[in-house]
Amino acid sequence: MSPMGLAWQQFRFERKLFWRNPCAAFFNFLLPLLFLAGGGIILSGSQHDLDRLVPSIAGMSVMATTFTALAYNIVYLRERGVLKRVRGTPLPTVSYFGGLTANAITNAVLQMAIVVLAGRLLLGVGWPRDWGQLAVFTIAGVACMSALGIAFAHLIPNFESTAAYVNAVFLPVVFISFYVFDSSTAPAFLRNIAEALPLKPLIDGLSAAIVSGSDLGGNLDALAIVALWGVFGGYFAVRGFSWESRS
Repeated sequence: MSPMGLAWQQFRFERKLFWRNPCAAFFNFLLPLLFLAGGGIILSGSQHDLDRLVPSIAGMSVMATTFTALAYNIVYLRERGVLKRVRGTPLPTVSYFGGLTANAITNAVLQMAIVVLAGRLLLGVGWPRDWGQLAVFTIAGVACMSALGIAFAHLIPNFESTAAYVNAVFLPVVFISFYVFDSSTAPAFLRNIAEALPLKPLIDGLSAAIVSGSDLGGNLDALAIVALWGVFGGYFAVRGFSWESRS
């Protein structure tokens, strides 16, 4: 079987594992809906705020299903010796990680669809005004956050500390990006930090595609930041990768 065919088989296997884990399914698909429902109740009556809520949750969902999920998975597989055993099988490396990454990408795309549909049906947010731009920023965001998640996994010494390491990055980035995106009075230094991180530019691009419909040409700077972070993450994802457990 070709490497592409083996990657497809690995992807199917990863999908079966995913659906056999109810907790994973909950956090991937129901948690964003809970955030949308809670935000919708709090912001009820202000369509402007609801219009900003949907792309924010969409951006967070992309980060959660790629950066967070891959960081957890890579560390778990490395520390439990799974990667070492996979390395000793005839399965090509590109096929194994192709299936693993495709699984995270599938979850991100499904979450994006759920958030957009829930925003339309439950919060009164219109259908995306620019489907092409939505696809561009979704693909760029998924690629960027996936690469960063794999790269970040190299910094985590053991599986027991994974939650602390991941949340130390995920929660501050989400808080700062949400705050700056939703506030016109955010301090300049905080705005500069948020603009330099990948999540805020991703949310800006998704907002333009879903809500404002502004042309992609006006958001090339945001796309460039996401792409640069993706290149940075991809370089260190490959350079620092280890098949061996550190414990």
